[in-house]
Amino acid sequence: MSRTSPSPSASPSGYAIADRISADTPDGRRLFDNLSLAFGRERTGLVGRNGVGKSTLLRILAGEHPPSGGTLARAGTVGMLDQRHEPGPHERVAETLGVGAGVAVLDRVLAGEGTEADLAEADWTLSERIEDALGQVGLAGLALDRLSSGLSGGELTRLRLAGLLIARPDLLLLDEPTNHLDADARKIVAEVLGRWKGGAVVVSHDRDLLRRMDRIVELSSLGAAVHGGNYDLYAEQKAAERAAARRDLASAEREVDRAAREGRVAAEKKARRDRAGRAYAASGSAPKIVLGMMAERAEVSGARESGLAERRTEAAEQALGEAQARVERVRELSIPLPPTGLAAGRTVLTMSGAAWDAPDGRRIVGPVDLSLTGPRRVAITGPNGAGKTTLLKLAAGLLEPTAGTVERPVRAALLDQETSLLRPEETVVEAFLRLNPGATPNAARAALARFLFRNTAGDRVVGTLSGGERLRAGLACVMGGENPSQLLILDEPTNHLDLDAVTGVEAALQAWDGALLVVSHDPAFLAAIGAEVEKTIALECNAGSHSLDIGDTRLI
Repeated sequence: MSRTSPSPSASPSGYAIADRISADTPDGRRLFDNLSLAFGRERTGLVGRNGVGKSTLLRILAGEHPPSGGTLARAGTVGMLDQRHEPGPHERVAETLGVGAGVAVLDRVLAGEGTEADLAEADWTLSERIEDALGQVGLAGLALDRLSSGLSGGELTRLRLAGLLIARPDLLLLDEPTNHLDADARKIVAEVLGRWKGGAVVVSHDRDLLRRMDRIVELSSLGAAVHGGNYDLYAEQKAAERAAARRDLASAEREVDRAAREGRVAAEKKARRDRAGRAYAASGSAPKIVLGMMAERAEVSGARESGLAERRTEAAEQALGEAQARVERVRELSIPLPPTGLAAGRTVLTMSGAAWDAPDGRRIVGPVDLSLTGPRRVAITGPNGAGKTTLLKLAAGLLEPTAGTVERPVRAALLDQETSLLRPEETVVEAFLRLNPGATPNAARAALARFLFRNTAGDRVVGTLSGGERLRAGLACVMGGENPSQLLILDEPTNHLDLDAVTGVEAALQAWDGALLVVSHDPAFLAAIGAEVEKTIALECNAGSHSLDIGDTRLI
């Protein structure tokens, strides 16, 4: 691992070079400072905690957002795929691809209506490049005149990625490209990135995608740490850093104790000398000149010893502060889920032929048969649009089945990727009291403190929390009361979490004794929490209807 140097040397393949740049939030909060990095013909995974400025750095590299300080030099073209893109109501696929004007020119020429300018401008390779790009992202045959607003979020992401493949920039900037994508779409994005010949900077918490990187850059308020190799090597380095930080902290704490003991011993020795001197002076047997010399020596010696003890204590406390800062910097999120006492034979959920139809009569999901007993962890998998979220809402009681039955004999709670059971305008304490109406404000604060919302942290407004903080607040509200939920239903819980938060959530769920029903496209997360795939949802389109095929139970 290496820290960024103040002035990186530009390489011939350096497409973007940041020299001592800084960035602030709109309200003036400093995100990072004096950051120097060079990006060339390699795949770089950009990681860091939520709110540290990863997306801002991408926008600076793309030229969309000027740095607050420092300089940025670009030696190549840059193309960016940001997290969200809402197409206009009349936007067509060709326009989303960025080829609307070029396609219009070709259409006029082929229709015999082209001008001399059209003939000079026509790109006769465009159609082939469009076809190739759409094929690479799994959208072969997509009509260019189709409205983009009719595509799913996952299809839009792949369509915009195809637009970048057509444009062929030197440096790709991808901001969470696999969020909201199913397993097949994630694989497509990873394969496209694996074939890319230029440079790429990828902000992601998708560990499978990060394993395809050539290096990992970890961004923090202290700067950037560059780790050669992929995510697995980075994770090993982080684990070693955490262990070293804990050892340094223990050593610093021992040194503070030792300095304090030495200070007490020195003070006690001085006190004994002072008492002996006073006794000698009171005896009247010593000449005044001798007493004066003794007093002067005692004062000098005491000051020297006191100063030495103070310097040792200050040095030890400074080392302790630095060690604590290192531990704080590398510590993982901790979420202390309380035990539920769920018995192994207790049925927590039964779905018998459960289905849900939209008001227009379309079958969205079902029929589904599912029985969940004891502290099992069951994952529902399937492509985007197969009805997984609807199934979870049925299980949680947020939707009533239009056919079949759903029985839920224990308290259950649904936490989606937006933690929408919390209201953006309320404080964490207010959310807890709303969701636990029998609790007192003191009980609410005590419960929130167990989930690390201590003191005034409980007064923070939900809308200002990071993804990890929102999930922790949601868990506190449904698990911190007198009657904690015994069934947690999670819908893509890791989508907006940074890697540290994902690791913390995994550790909490591993140790928890309740039942889990989970939708997630993150196989590493499902493996970490020990989830079984009980129901595999396969989308079948038969005259516009949706149905479910139920697969055999298997382990992730």
